[in-house]
Amino acid sequence: MKSEKPDTIKLDQFLKLAGCVQTGGHAKVLIQSGEVKVNDQVETRRGRKLVEGDRVSLGQQSYLVQLG
Repeated sequence: MKSEKPDTIKLDQFLKLAGCVQTGGHAKVLIQSGEVKVNDQVETRRGRKLVEGDRVSLGQQSYLVQLG
């Protein structure tokens, strides 16, 4: 049985995985305060589903979403 790679990841989970934040609570605060951008647009929904190729920015750092 082959394992399927995920199609999406939630924004708050991605920030934790990328090492931007230590906790989901910290991610929530940063996202809701408008400090996080997805594809150059401010994103305030921590449950925003990211797909492969999305670009997440926090401050001067930018991260490319790569799944699987």
